[in-house]
Amino acid sequence: MKKQLGKLAFKLSGWTYHLQDDILEDKQVIIGFEHTSMLDGVLSISLFQILGLQTHTLMKKELFKGPMAPLLKAVGAIPVDRKAKQDTVSQMVELFQSNNKFNLVIAPEATRAKNGEPRKPIRTGFWHIAKAANVPIVMMYANPKTRQGGIIGKIYPHDFDQDMQTLKDLYKELAELDIVIPEPKNT
Repeated sequence: MKKQLGKLAFKLSGWTYHLQDDILEDKQVIIGFEHTSMLDGVLSISLFQILGLQTHTLMKKELFKGPMAPLLKAVGAIPVDRKAKQDTVSQMVELFQSNNKFNLVIAPEATRAKNGEPRKPIRTGFWHIAKAANVPIVMMYANPKTRQGGIIGKIYPHDFDQDMQTLKDLYKELAELDIVIPEPKNT
């Protein structure tokens, strides 16, 4: 039933999706670009339903108030205090280690991009979580120009600067998207 609802969401929106069946594992950090509208989230959830994946995502703790809290937790949201000096990476590693299957979904652009504004460098916490948890990074995309989305590849984190360049290159080549990566670290 969930799979059919996911397919219906794509049909009603006029979008199509592409998958590579052999990419997913039992544990991974899933990232997605572009994050331009709420439709990106709806289509991502629809794709996860089609794939039968239970996912989790980090959300600001302020959203976990009142009647929204149980609903957010039921759909896999994990509250994060963005102002606290807590170690989110260690907390996520613990969740990966304590679960047989765990899919953490992160939008590295954080907020939806505004039309016409230059893109800011992506947030790279996803890489640090995947590296520390020893899990792959699976790449999703949503291209509003072509109305296509899906899963395009995965990498196993190894070297930060090389991996960021690989992500940029794969998104540009396979999804026709241009992400802005942080400047290389001086090592």
